[in-house]
Amino acid sequence: MNQPRRIYLLDPKKLSPETIAVTFAKTSRSSKSFDEIASELSDQQSADFNEKWVVGYGHSSVAEHAVLHIAVENISRLAVECLESNRLASYTEKSSRYQIWDEDHFFTPDEIKDTGVEEVYTDTCKSLFKDYLKAVNKITEYISKSMLREEGESDRAYSNRINACSADICRYYLPTCSLANVGVSINARSLEHALRKMLSHPLKEVQNIGQEIKTVSLENIPTLVKYADQNEYLTQIGNEISALLRNSINKSTLDHNWFNCMGFDEGGELQILAALLYRFSDLSFKEAFEQISQLPPEKLGLVTNSLLGNLGQHDIPVRELEYAHISFDLIIDQGAYFELKRHRMMAQTVKPFTPELGFAIPKVIEEVGLLDNFSFAMEKAKEVFLKVQKINPHAAPYILPNAYNRRVLIDMNLRTALHFLKLRTAPNAHFAIRRPAQRIAEEIRTKFPIFTEYFIFNGEETSQTLEDTFFLKTS
Repeated sequence: MNQPRRIYLLDPKKLSPETIAVTFAKTSRSSKSFDEIASELSDQQSADFNEKWVVGYGHSSVAEHAVLHIAVENISRLAVECLESNRLASYTEKSSRYQIWDEDHFFTPDEIKDTGVEEVYTDTCKSLFKDYLKAVNKITEYISKSMLREEGESDRAYSNRINACSADICRYYLPTCSLANVGVSINARSLEHALRKMLSHPLKEVQNIGQEIKTVSLENIPTLVKYADQNEYLTQIGNEISALLRNSINKSTLDHNWFNCMGFDEGGELQILAALLYRFSDLSFKEAFEQISQLPPEKLGLVTNSLLGNLGQHDIPVRELEYAHISFDLIIDQGAYFELKRHRMMAQTVKPFTPELGFAIPKVIEEVGLLDNFSFAMEKAKEVFLKVQKINPHAAPYILPNAYNRRVLIDMNLRTALHFLKLRTAPNAHFAIRRPAQRIAEEIRTKFPIFTEYFIFNGEETSQTLEDTFFLKTS
């Protein structure tokens, strides 16, 4: 006799995260229903189970069923970089577009307290925030005189659009010590890894955040993260690599080319289409690839259109697009990097944040008469960076504003690329991220010609027109 289908929630208001995790774990060896299993478990029994099977025997997947929602407030945006570097978690953070920072919303790192540079660091932070707030008023007034109201747009929507455009420019003043709030949803397995990274981080702020997150997490998952600690591998690898290669590196002239395609899967479209044929046929992949390779262009176009041409606005493309990759070495401003880093499905390797790659200047800064003020503020921040760097190089980036550039290496498959480009070339995306997004799209159209027409986004713009329209300089 068929058993009736049942679909229901295990209520986190009634069951602890560890009990829910154990309930799901036990179904592999128990014929009982989930609610029956849960009813037989106490918190202590769940903790004992996790201690034995997750900690003792390494069945870590069990911990993925224990999910926490962690509110993290008043941490620096530099610390946010480490917190948000975990791929398998969800984050929502304070936006520089929809909120205005107060004068005193910045962090002073322990590394420089009671040193000769603390006072100049604090004074420079206060100056940057004062300049930022003055710019908000001046640029908002400027934009309100030139921005036309859209048909049917309400007063509130019009005002919000003006304020967002102003904030998009003024954010270039904000240093990475600016305080932010971040909401984090993460399972216990990913959290354990995240805690190890934070506890092994060179910045004391990040270490302290990691310890505080661990402390509050133990209230709900007393077993699953209690062994998360500093990891020697993570703390030593940077020093070891530097020591091993120090005498082998030939320093050359700094490469200021902001965009380099570092590699791609040649013929990657054929791999994707062959994987698609493999899925919907009885062929081996070798056979599927051979048949796809022999198709005439018009037939390839039809198959490609089936893959990409019928995607709705909110449709997620099939996974076969993951069989082709492309990588880039980018130089973008810190504000743009802060948006790029949210795309955690792509591989990212970011270099330390320094002033050596220069800073970007939005055109509006000059148009409203703030160019001298902005340039002085950037140079002053660089000066303080160099002073802090002598005391502690890891703490020096706190003072650098979003205008300064940094270098990041990224690698993505075409499925990830399609999502990234749709989102970051949209007209409502910040112009700083639209520029690299359009340049990436241009490169993909060149490297994967069969897919060209499906990687055209916001066709009225190019990376060059964005640079010409929005920037006085980019480095």
